[in-house]
Order: sequence, then structure tokens, then C-alpha cells
Amino acid sequence: MGLDELPDGIVVADRDGRVARFSQAAARITGMTADQVVGRVLAEALPFVDLQGRSWWACADPYHGLLTRSGHRERTLLLPGPPGGQPRETLVTARYVRSGPDREVAWVVLALRDTQARAREEISRAELVSTVAHELRSPLTSVKGFTATLLAKWDKFSDAQKLLMLSTVESDADRVTRLITELLDIARIDSHRLELHRQPVDLPVMVRRHVEGLVASGYPAERFIVEVDDPGAQLWLDSDKIDQVLSNLLDNALRHGAGTVTIRVEPDLEGVAVSVTDQGDGIAADVAGRVFTKFWRSGRRAGTGLGLYIVRGLVEAHGGRISLSRPPSGGACLRFVVPDGIPEVLRPRHE
Repeated sequence: MGLDELPDGIVVADRDGRVARFSQAAARITGMTADQVVGRVLAEALPFVDLQGRSWWACADPYHGLLTRSGHRERTLLLPGPPGGQPRETLVTARYVRSGPDREVAWVVLALRDTQARAREEISRAELVSTVAHELRSPLTSVKGFTATLLAKWDKFSDAQKLLMLSTVESDADRVTRLITELLDIARIDSHRLELHRQPVDLPVMVRRHVEGLVASGYPAERFIVEVDDPGAQLWLDSDKIDQVLSNLLDNALRHGAGTVTIRVEPDLEGVAVSVTDQGDGIAADVAGRVFTKFWRSGRRAGTGLGLYIVRGLVEAHGGRISLSRPPSGGACLRFVVPDGIPEVLRPRHE
């Protein structure tokens, strides 16, 4: 992979302190061209100052100082802008490559990032905190209210009234548990620490079990159609996480869709596919690309907006993919594909 293929801007200076490499991303972030920078003294070509206006190079001093110093952690620095313009905020990380018995600096490598990326991350974290606070407030207020009432006036309520209030408390506690589970899933997905416990799985059986559970909970049986084109494939999946995927997709179709929900299991060139199709209004083309991102909501129903983001993460962790389409008959179709056969990590290795 070349420097121009990296998302961060990369600047490399040689042992004489002159710029030897200047990537395309660095040019975009700094507003300079390689011709303006390459061959010049690093501190002159990129005159970074800190937020107080002091020269960063006087502090960093990469070619002198302690021999054990290997660089500087990321910090926000400013580059002079065009005449009359605003300076450019840049996130800069420095690494020193030393060589020889004297451990002299052979290369200085700067990694540059646009502060807009950091701002987007901070906005995302703030939105997550806001969403969690909002979603927790309602059930916890309910739990607090009912438990306080029962403790204060237990003898004044009938058994039926007590049962109703305790059932509401249990339902709200389950809601809080689901939210916490979602947050843990997101943390594992974002940090690439999601663990899979694979075992042989029968997808048609799993689909039918989910539909039977929904019917038992009160949905009419005629609202569901299950179509199975027996894939005859061996699937090694994490059954709990695939259960979570199916539950989320079916819940999404029932809450946001309308009419009959069709679940189809069929072979695919990449493995086995499961599609969940409803007969609702569908999803507008201008927002279809955002349905698998964090905090996406249809605008018609409440929710955290995290469900489909988690679904995509769970499917991709299995080496699969998920997509959204609009059938000719209308509505929305969410379709995921998981690979068949025994994964490489589970195959026995012969000496």
C-alpha cells in the first residue's frame, strides 16, 4: 500500500530535515501541493504553531533532545492560512525513526488528520449519550414511580392492580436491559472485539421458531409467510447472534412496515440468504444509504436507531453482507447472506 492510499496525510522528512514525501491526503489537509513542500526544510514548509501561537517545532525539536524520544502524541496545531484567511486546524502525530549506534533521527514521519473527522466523532459520542439518556429516562421513571407507589400504599391496592404495576416494572426493566445489550454490542463492533461462538445452525428452523414465537405473543399467523428453498448447506454460525439478527429484522418489519411479512431462506452464490420483506411504504431512495448507520430512524416511530447498525455488524462479523431493496410490489426488503461451509478458523490443521 502506497502513502497516497492511506486516509491520513503522511509527511516524511529525511535526516537533514527536508521533506522527502508528501502524500495526496496531506496536500488536501494542508492546502499545499507536493511541489510547494518536497525538498524544503520541514519546519519552514509546515510552520505549525500551537493554539497559543507558539512555534510547535521549537518544542518538538525532532533532530535534537533525548535519544529515547520516539515522537509526539496527537495534538491540535495550526497552519497559517492564505492571506486574510483563517488558519487551518490539523491533528498532528509525530514519529521518529532512529538508526545507527548514536540513534540519530533518520526519518521524521508526521501523520496529519483533518479536525472535521474528530468533530464528527465527538458529535457521534454526544448523540450516543443523548440517545441513551433519553431512552433510559422513560423506563426508569416508570420503574421508580411504580415501586415507590407500591412501597408506600401496598395494602391499598388489589392483587390485580399490584400484578399490573409489577408487570409494567418488569417490562421496563427488560427495555433497559435491551438498551444496555445494544450498547455493549456497539462497543464490541466498533472496537472489532466481537467474539463468535460458531456451531452448526439450521436457518429454516430458526426462522420458523421466531415466527411461532411472534404468533404466540399475539400476532396473527396469517401475517407471516415463510418460504424455504432448502439450501442444503452446512452453516457454522453463532446461533445467539443470528437469533438477534432475525429478531431485529422481524421487529423492524412489524413496527415500521405493514401487511404481510415474508421471510425467505434460499441458496446464494456466496452461501445462504435470508430476506425479510414487508408491504409498507418502504424507505425513500434518498435515505436508503443511511439505514445501516448509527441513530438512523424512519421518523415515524421512536427507538434508539441502533438496531440495523448492530445487525450489519453481526452479519459482517460472520463474513456476510446485508442489503436493502424495494420489491416491485412495494415495501422494503432486508436481505442478508452468510457464507456456508466450515470457516477456515474451525478447520483442523494437519501437521
